[in-house]
Amino acid sequence: MKKELSGVGIGLRPRFLDQDDILATRRRIDFLELIPENWVTRGGKRRAQLLACVERWPLVPHSVSLNIGGLDPLDVALLDALAELCEACAAPFFSDHLVYSSVAGQPLHDLLPLPFTEEVVAHVAARHAEAQRRVGRPLVLENATFYSHMPGSTMGEAEFLRAVCEAADCGLLLDVNNVYVNSQNHGFDPYQFIDKMPLARVRQLHLAGHTLVGDTIIDTHIGPIIEPVWSLYRHTLRRAGRLIPTLIEWDQDIPPLDEVLDEADRARAEAVAVLGKECL
Repeated sequence: MKKELSGVGIGLRPRFLDQDDILATRRRIDFLELIPENWVTRGGKRRAQLLACVERWPLVPHSVSLNIGGLDPLDVALLDALAELCEACAAPFFSDHLVYSSVAGQPLHDLLPLPFTEEVVAHVAARHAEAQRRVGRPLVLENATFYSHMPGSTMGEAEFLRAVCEAADCGLLLDVNNVYVNSQNHGFDPYQFIDKMPLARVRQLHLAGHTLVGDTIIDTHIGPIIEPVWSLYRHTLRRAGRLIPTLIEWDQDIPPLDEVLDEADRARAEAVAVLGKECL
């Protein structure tokens, strides 16, 4: 039986299991998100730890190499592994980024932007349907950070995201930090961007930290979350009128578990401030 997400979760990072922190904690965690590429080939102790987490919390896979916008054939082995993992975790959906990540069969080890065109919308929608059929779970797509626009774009990012969601009839993983990072790097109003999002389709939110390098913000997922991103999060919840399941991402310079859980507690407090305590 699928376990739906609610509340505020954190990423299941190996260091939290290496130190047995997460399985020992009694602090509130509403759900966990895992990067499947780190788990699909793991057995033994790691598999036992994963199943112990499944017993306590809803889990959802968030992959980084699906290459949904690329030209290479979809990786059938990865999709089949995702199907098995989703089943083991009783995941309600799986997610990946609206990007391309390989060329001519070679992984790029990065998430690169697509041209924002109608042709790409149709291309992504067809590949989305193929991936979703193979895994047997809904595929939710995330807005990504990018540092330059691909040539040939005929629409803005917000219009492109809406068009993909409509053409693929899919859910959106709305990364609030990514909206903020792109707004600062490319000079647009992040609040107006949120207002253009199909919030009824949003299945999950991401919050994270980032790093300023010169005049450019790099999406490093190094926390803590800064005040402008919290403000944009409050705006998103206000516009949505509900607590969309929210994930705290902290992927580099990862601190002790309690510091990450402090960020999750703040997200709940922000939600209550906007929506009232009944949202939890």
